[in-house]
Amino acid sequence: MAKRGTKVVDLREKKRWRVSRRGFLIGLGVAGAGVALGWRFGLPEVRLRAAKALDNAAPPGSIDAPPTVWLELSPDNRVTLNMPKVEMGQGVHTALAQLAAEELDVPWDNLRVVSASTTLGLEDSFGTGGSSTVSSLYHPLREAAASLREMLKTQAAVRWNVEPHEVVAENGELFNRTDPEQRLSYGELVAGANDDISSWEVPEAVSLKPKRDFRYIGASQPRVDFEDKLTGRAVYGYDARLPGTLYGAVARPEVLGAALLAAKPGGALSILGVEQVVIEEGNDGLFAGVLATSRRAAYEGVAALDLSWSSPAPVEQANLDALTQVRGDGTVIQRTGRAGRELTSEVIRAEYRTPFAAHAHLEPQAALVDVQLDRVNALVSTQSPTLVRNELAKLLGRDKTEIDLTATFLGGGFGRRLNVEVALEAARLSRAAAKPVHVGWNRTEEFRYGYLRPPTHSVLRAKLSADGRIHAAEHQQASGDVAFPFFPALVGAALGADFGAWRGAAIHYGAIAHRRTVAERVKLPVRTGWWRGLGLLANTFAVESFMDELAHAAGRDPFEYRLAHLDTSEQDERFRRVLQAAADAGDWARPAPRGRARGVACSTDVNTVCAQVAEVSVEEGRVRVHKVTAAIDPGLIVNPDGVEAQTQGAIIMGLSSTFLERLTFKDGLPEANNFDRYPILSMRDAPEIEVVLLESGEEPFGVGEPPLGPVAAAVANAVFALTGRRLRELPLKLA
Repeated sequence: MAKRGTKVVDLREKKRWRVSRRGFLIGLGVAGAGVALGWRFGLPEVRLRAAKALDNAAPPGSIDAPPTVWLELSPDNRVTLNMPKVEMGQGVHTALAQLAAEELDVPWDNLRVVSASTTLGLEDSFGTGGSSTVSSLYHPLREAAASLREMLKTQAAVRWNVEPHEVVAENGELFNRTDPEQRLSYGELVAGANDDISSWEVPEAVSLKPKRDFRYIGASQPRVDFEDKLTGRAVYGYDARLPGTLYGAVARPEVLGAALLAAKPGGALSILGVEQVVIEEGNDGLFAGVLATSRRAAYEGVAALDLSWSSPAPVEQANLDALTQVRGDGTVIQRTGRAGRELTSEVIRAEYRTPFAAHAHLEPQAALVDVQLDRVNALVSTQSPTLVRNELAKLLGRDKTEIDLTATFLGGGFGRRLNVEVALEAARLSRAAAKPVHVGWNRTEEFRYGYLRPPTHSVLRAKLSADGRIHAAEHQQASGDVAFPFFPALVGAALGADFGAWRGAAIHYGAIAHRRTVAERVKLPVRTGWWRGLGLLANTFAVESFMDELAHAAGRDPFEYRLAHLDTSEQDERFRRVLQAAADAGDWARPAPRGRARGVACSTDVNTVCAQVAEVSVEEGRVRVHKVTAAIDPGLIVNPDGVEAQTQGAIIMGLSSTFLERLTFKDGLPEANNFDRYPILSMRDAPEIEVVLLESGEEPFGVGEPPLGPVAAAVANAVFALTGRRLRELPLKLA
């Protein structure tokens, strides 16, 4: 019988998958067709409901695998947690290890986390992204660990000839409640078992610990990856090697959009170190690459190939700017009241813009692939091992079970590594050479041939009542694609506007009676896609800066003005709490030090609410941020230190985008090909960051992206408070 307050989970009723914003293709044929037909016959409400469903969807559910696949026990009482999610600096392996240690009840130092091979059967179709890693595995991983705990108790009960409820599992040991002398470690029990642990019967239902009994969940723990990283043992994609590894490089166009029409070895084979030229026709067109004993020789070999390319019209920045415009023909993704009718006179209007941005992670794309006769081994720097495994199998014509792929540590991800291209390039070259091949992009390739955060244009309108309150508000947003490039064309036709691009675009103040948000899809001749937070930073910059404009137009304090437009709903009450916490910690009620001013902004993403107060000055014509105070409510907090670190990291990345990051095009290519022309925030410009953690509910939400939302708006609002200048375009420039 379960203890009072303990949650009992019936594993037979568990579903393997729940719809997510990035994983909703299951059932899309029916749903998408229904939406498309509804729109064709004049039913825009169908699209509106679909948009809301996607924006509020739960993260993917259980990864269906036995407990003994997740967790391995050794005779020395060590526990190995096989992890399908990827560690890219965000500390997620530590938080997930806490879930396992909590339910299995083992000493923290006895647990180690390893990146799981795709051959283990931990199928993760979603990958590591969308700020969903901890929330998506919160129950599945706890249930797996709790099941293994109960399996151990059952085996001990058989050995001691007692009932299972008389066996207690505690801190990696089992003992008989009625005879404490009967005691075994988990490892001793497994070592002395007559059969393999994988053959033990998995219980149909397990009891999960109540929150009041948590030992690890909710308490900061030492990072499980730090020792390997500090000692240099950690393997990143760029580090991966096997005996006999060759280096590969691939021919890429000198103008974006050009197709390879013909290729010959040219002088490549005469270059010292070049061993082979690979030219082959594939489903995606002609492919040309070079294999060499060094990376430099491989690149020199590519430069010596005799190549013929098509000649598309070169992409120019002025054309891209002209395309990214609100034109008034978008898809309604939020509608409350009658904003359109109410915004006909005495309207306050403003426009906001954000540019293209690169991911700019410090480790470029990298993969090592060894195509053998009976199997394919791969070490890949990817956020989506299962997806890459599937694409390798398709390319090579192999069964998925023959692909042994392990994700390495990542030197940054931010959505850029939710891709397969570098692994496919290495696989093509390895297949031709019958040797392991490492492909590591250089920095120029990373800036030129990756995909980018799309530019945005926002037009906001509002009408104030006689007392200064917002009577009606509208946000019209135009953006290049974020999610649609990774889905079938049916998705774009069905939904109209890209649900990744309008993330954060809705007006979230519940006390505004008339609200409408309209999102327009801009088709650009440049690859755009996932970027940390998707559209969150750009859209929050527009909405929260405009909210500040309205507060000043009404002659009200911007913080109090926000509170005045929150209703009594649960979500708005969470906004109220984080705004108040950020204001209190950020000294909003006190005058800023001389020569400084403060700005405030807030946002919500993946059900996590965040508010920030930025304190700035202007020194020698440049804005300097002295401090950012953030309050965040991510639901239940698994690892406080991890949440704080993620919040700090998101703020730093947001400030980099706020002040520095803009990618422009000239003569068909991005103008930046390294950090000299695409600077990112440096240590000397990093402000003091204070993080206030607020916990709510019984479930964790996402953390990796939500704190990115308010940064730019909070800073821009502070700049206005200090200088009286309203900056409506990123990156922020005073001159």
